[in-house]
Amino acid sequence: MSPLRIAILGFAHYHANFWAEAIAAHPEATLARIWDDETLRGLDAAQRFRSIFCNDLSAAIQDVDAVAITSETFSHEALVEAAASQGKPILCEKPLAASLEQARRIADLLDRHPVFFMQSLPKRLDPVNHALRDLIASGELGVIRLARVRHGHAHGLDQAFNAGWWTDPSRSGGGTLLDEGVHAADLLRWLFGDPTEVSAMTSAGSGLQVEDAAIATFRWADGMLGEIVTGWTMVAAQTSIEVHGTRGTALVSGVDLASRGRHADPGLHVCLRDDERFVRRGPTPRFTAGGFHQAVATAFVDALAADRPPPITLADALGAQAMIEAAYRAARSGRVASLAQNALHGAPSPLECAG
Repeated sequence: MSPLRIAILGFAHYHANFWAEAIAAHPEATLARIWDDETLRGLDAAQRFRSIFCNDLSAAIQDVDAVAITSETFSHEALVEAAASQGKPILCEKPLAASLEQARRIADLLDRHPVFFMQSLPKRLDPVNHALRDLIASGELGVIRLARVRHGHAHGLDQAFNAGWWTDPSRSGGGTLLDEGVHAADLLRWLFGDPTEVSAMTSAGSGLQVEDAAIATFRWADGMLGEIVTGWTMVAAQTSIEVHGTRGTALVSGVDLASRGRHADPGLHVCLRDDERFVRRGPTPRFTAGGFHQAVATAFVDALAADRPPPITLADALGAQAMIEAAYRAARSGRVASLAQNALHGAPSPLECAG
C-alpha cells in the first residue's frame, strides 16, 4: 500500500509543526502538500518540512488522500467544507469551531458530505490519562465527589502572542476558556460523561479583547462537581488534575505547559483513605516525555491506514464545545446555565439560564 498523501491546511496554529513532524515520520504517510492563506507562512513551512506549497486550496485538497486543518479557529468551517465536498478524510485542530453555532454548521456539512472526521483532543491519547480513567472506573477511589482540572500557560505575558489571532475574537472565538479550557472540558466529559449545569467567571485583566483567566464549575446529575481553571498567565504550577473520591484522591502533574518540568516526579499519584502518603502509579505523561501533540496526527494516520473509526469523534468535539459555550453564557449572565442534552442538533439554544 502506498503511503497516505496528506495536506496540512493552514500553519496559523503552532500545533501544525507537531503534526507535520508526525506525518513526515510515519511509515504509512507523507506530507504531500501545504496550503496557507498567508503565502510566506506556507512557503516557510513547506521549506522546513520538505513539502510542496500550493496556494490553490481546491488543488491542494484534490492532490492528496486526507487533510489536517490547523488554521485559525474561525476558518475551520470553510476548510472542512472544502475538504468534505471532495470526500477527503479530515483531522481538525481544537476547538472544533469559534462557537457552538458554527460547530453545528460543521456537523451539518459532515451530514451532507459524510467523510472520516477526527477531532484533535489530545488528552484522550495521553497514557497517564488512561491510567487515571481506569483507576476511576475500578472504584478504588470510591464515589467521585469533586474533580478539578487546571490547564494553562504563560503565553499571555508575551507581546507577540497577545498581538496574534488567538486574542482576536473574530478569528479565535474566545480566549483561554475556549483555547485551553476545551482540553479540560473534554477530559471531564471523557471521565464522567455530560454535566447538567455550570457557573463561571472570566477576566480580561491584561486588557485583551478576550479573557486571559477563567473558572467554570460544572455539576453532574449525581451531584458531582467538576471545576475548570484556565489561564494564559500561569507562570508555573505543579498539580494539573485532582480527583477526590470517598475512598481516596488522585493527582496528576506534568500535563500542561505551566506544570511541565516543574514537578520532581510528574505523573499520576494516588492516596487512599487508609494510607498516609501518595504513591506513584502509571506512566510518565506524554506531555512531559514528549510527543503529546504529535500523537494526534499519528493516531489519525493509524486509523486511516487500518480502516478503523477515528479515536476522537465529531460528537466528542461537539460535547466539549457545548460545555465551554455554556460556561461563557453563565459568565455573561452571572447565573447558572443548564446544558442541553443534544449538542449536535436541535434549534433551541442549548444554554438556557436556570434561576
